[in-house]
Amino acid sequence: MNRFNNVLLGISLLLLQACAATPPLEARHQVSGLNTQFNGDQLAFADYVASSRATIAKTHAGLKPTEAEKVIDGNAPFELKPAASCPEGHGKPYRRGVLLTHGLTDSPYFMRYLASFFQENCFRVMVILLPGHGTQPGDLLDVTWEEWAKAEAYGTDKLAAEVAEVYLAGFSTGGALSVYQSLRDNRVRGLFLFSPAFKVSPMAALANLHKIYSWASPPAKWLDVMPDKDIYKYESFPKNAAAQIYALTQEVGSQLREHEVNIPVFAAASQDDTSVYSSATLEFMARTHHPSSRMVLYTTDAKKFPPGIPAEKLELVNSVLPEQKILSSAHTAIVLPPEDMHYGVAGNYSNCIHYYPDEMGKYDACNKNPKEDLQGELTEENLNDGVMRRLMYNPNFAALKISMKKFIDSLP
Repeated sequence: MNRFNNVLLGISLLLLQACAATPPLEARHQVSGLNTQFNGDQLAFADYVASSRATIAKTHAGLKPTEAEKVIDGNAPFELKPAASCPEGHGKPYRRGVLLTHGLTDSPYFMRYLASFFQENCFRVMVILLPGHGTQPGDLLDVTWEEWAKAEAYGTDKLAAEVAEVYLAGFSTGGALSVYQSLRDNRVRGLFLFSPAFKVSPMAALANLHKIYSWASPPAKWLDVMPDKDIYKYESFPKNAAAQIYALTQEVGSQLREHEVNIPVFAAASQDDTSVYSSATLEFMARTHHPSSRMVLYTTDAKKFPPGIPAEKLELVNSVLPEQKILSSAHTAIVLPPEDMHYGVAGNYSNCIHYYPDEMGKYDACNKNPKEDLQGELTEENLNDGVMRRLMYNPNFAALKISMKKFIDSLP
């Protein structure tokens, strides 16, 4: 009986802690019932895009028409076709195609500049929306990584029907899904990985322990309850999302121990990444055997080559830009250019949620004077330097495109 009482006491304390630490939940923190499973298997890609746009519209029905159009366009999957002058494939309309997959809590908006780059380089482009995304944060409460993998497999199948050479490209979670698919599908000819999520905090393994008691305290289902001011990325973060990305990385890691990666891989990552372990990306690239494989690593010490990767396969880029008040690159600062009107230099969104709700003075200052703030990754050292926004764009994006073009030109 004493043991039972101790368990009850422990659960009670957890409930009190969850209630005290989490801001009130709102409608967006509930499951919409529209977007936790992938249901597009039987659809043509154009119909899948239309169905996804309709779902996004339903969950944002309260917005004004002009704002709703922005939200739908940024969160919906999309496709691009190369110019008519681009080479055809053997028995297929196009020679090369690429499937792009966004990251956890993100949206296809993050893929738009990469999509344009690939289109300009004669790729047929398809961009998917992962289940649980693009609608409301609550839809991540019940989603599983297997549903994300179904979307990845669907996109690969639709692309393969039109192109002779299939490539996969992914950011963060999308990178892990791209690798997962490539290990199961010999149609995949190469990979483009941006801040790939190969390893996350081991604490994520415990993320869903909240289910023991969160039935009585819904706020306990959340790691972060945020204002969700960003229209293209969730700011609130449920514990289930952490549990699912951890499960995905474990599955990918298990398969990588059994299979070699012999296809060409292009990767880009920040050495200061605080969302995923960039060291795992370096280890992955050290194991890629194709001579065309290349990696761009953004680092605060561009003179120090990490061990394990031959120098000719690794491009180090200085991520410290004092004249721009940039202290380092970041997990979020790879796939978008400075000119992006939402996240870029003159963008209308500032990533300040690391100050919410415990440091509201800094949160307000960060949102009020974005041009005066420092920018970089959320390392302890950077945060001690003053009010800082998390960097959301890549000041070296133009150079990244040149590096990707060289990689593409080297492909067999």
